Amino acid sequence: MSSAEQGLSTAAVTAIIVVSLVIIVVKIFVLVVICQKRNREGSSTIVPDSRFLTLTMDKFLNDMEREKPIKFTSQQLRIATANFTELLGSGGFGAVYKGKFSNGTLVAVKVLYGSSNKRIEQQFMAEVSTIGRVHHFNLVRLYGFCFERPLRALVYEYMGNGSLDKYLFSENNFLGFEKLHEIAVGIARGIAYLHEECQQRIVHYDIKPGNILLDGKFSPKVADFGLAKLFNREITHITMTGGRGTPGYAAPELWTPCPTTHKCDVFSFGIMLFEIIGRRRNHDISLLESQVWFPRWVWKRFEQGELRELTVSCGIEEMHREVAERMFKVALWCVQSEPEGRPMMSVVVKMLEGSAEIPKPLNPSLHMMDRMHPAQPVHASQTFGTRNTDSSLMMTGSSFVHATPIMRKYDIEIAST
Repeated sequence: MSSAEQGLSTAAVTAIIVVSLVIIVVKIFVLVVICQKRNREGSSTIVPDSRFLTLTMDKFLNDMEREKPIKFTSQQLRIATANFTELLGSGGFGAVYKGKFSNGTLVAVKVLYGSSNKRIEQQFMAEVSTIGRVHHFNLVRLYGFCFERPLRALVYEYMGNGSLDKYLFSENNFLGFEKLHEIAVGIARGIAYLHEECQQRIVHYDIKPGNILLDGKFSPKVADFGLAKLFNREITHITMTGGRGTPGYAAPELWTPCPTTHKCDVFSFGIMLFEIIGRRRNHDISLLESQVWFPRWVWKRFEQGELRELTVSCGIEEMHREVAERMFKVALWCVQSEPEGRPMMSVVVKMLEGSAEIPKPLNPSLHMMDRMHPAQPVHASQTFGTRNTDSSLMMTGSSFVHATPIMRKYDIEIAST
């Protein structure tokens, strides 16, 4: 080999080495940049296994876009909630804490508790198997859950303005009448979706202001599905053992051996609608005797043709009088004593919006009226055409507790690591 050829060969080898070194340096630089970025994103949540958690959270964010409930670990939720330090509220089934994921997403983490593990499992299954399978603007969104021995929790979207009850029953009338009407329509749409648009009809059983959450723009979302049940549309009546729902809002058939239907939610919505219009609790012993039970007072004023005077006494301006009277009539129809007499929630939406005529309401119910009126011989169901003739299905409250694994039963996906 000539000296020229040897020099060329040496130059080629040197070039290859240099290029290889440059590639290695570039790779090292890229890795350093990635690590620095991840450290900045997760600097507030440094834990022994931070790389594992970061990868899991990335998978969670991808899964969340697919709108499927995600299985979190207890460690992930403790990090997101700063070890459950900011309490948002509590109820009969659990306490709710504010949380924040590394990408800035705010969440509400509901930690379940109960008198027995069976009660916790029933609550858990009810919420995941209902709200985890449906998506509607007026239903609170379930991001995921945790079901481990030290922690049973549900992770929801964060609702910045809390529950509706704190705006209805305070002296500060922060929400105007137009916004309250919008809220009533939104709630009705959410319930109508559960009843009429889901593959399986979902009955909530506990519609009340405390279970209506408001987002940053005061848009309403139905929440807390702890008492909810799913059943096929072919099954129109269910007889259950024991009372359900909240006294004062629960339909009368829920406290009797009578069969129940999705119309019990309609009754509860009607009771809540009275409270939305009147900005007061339906039962208030501090008022005059005739006004203590608000629905009864509304019926008497309606019967005497004094709805206009009623709107004035409720502080509703003249410009909103027509809408308020429409809402009163809808509420009277919703609380009919016979379930068949109550309208479907899709009809309620149309009546509230003014796109459907509202028939003259009948005497709603003897159980909440003075017994000065005889029972109405005309069925309200003939007005709305909603009478059901299907046979009842006898079912106990525990019949919905299945032995099959929760993950397989409800098609829940685990966030992979």
